[in-house]
Amino acid sequence: MEFYTIRQNAMIELVEKKSRFIANIFYVENKDECEEIIKQMKKRYYDAKHNCFAFSIFDGKNVLQKCSDDGEPSGTAGEPILNAIQKNNLNNVLIIVTRYFGGILLGAGGLIRAYSNSAIDAINSAGKIIKQPGMEVQVNINYQDNEMFKYYCEKNNIKILNADYTEKILYKVELSQKQYEDLLKQQKENNGPKAINLDEVQIICRKYVEKQI
Repeated sequence: MEFYTIRQNAMIELVEKKSRFIANIFYVENKDECEEIIKQMKKRYYDAKHNCFAFSIFDGKNVLQKCSDDGEPSGTAGEPILNAIQKNNLNNVLIIVTRYFGGILLGAGGLIRAYSNSAIDAINSAGKIIKQPGMEVQVNINYQDNEMFKYYCEKNNIKILNADYTEKILYKVELSQKQYEDLLKQQKENNGPKAINLDEVQIICRKYVEKQI
């Protein structure tokens, strides 16, 4: 199953009647990661009045969502942040909006708008991508095939994660299921003057990868 998420982590700041709203948005993959980031952000902004958050995580089968007002009036912070995530159809995203109180009460409506706008601005700053089922793979090649393999990856939008230069070159790449099947086909056919000698193609782990549009 494909899903939308953010392209990169980001931070924005919004000022509303002297109150500062600092929104941090993160790509996350599980609840434990969310909890650790929330803990770190509360330490970073230890002197802030509130650190409100919302997250949505897709584990391949189910979606887990949670939000917190962190002391703000019920429904004025966490829910607006979560609503922004939901309206953008995002998953594997955590948004934390930190508020430094400026001395002027905003009222329920003002708080909802401020937290909602902070989350929306953070999403826009981070950008959106589509994730699809894929994998991380190790590919072993001979040195004489190196440039040809790098060109193959560039041409087919395959992300090279790492290269280890030993007797042969051990590449770690990230690719979709379709890209993996095409790579196996390239290995099997392995003929012609432009063929790449792929000695071994081994799946390291299954993961979600960015879909090329």
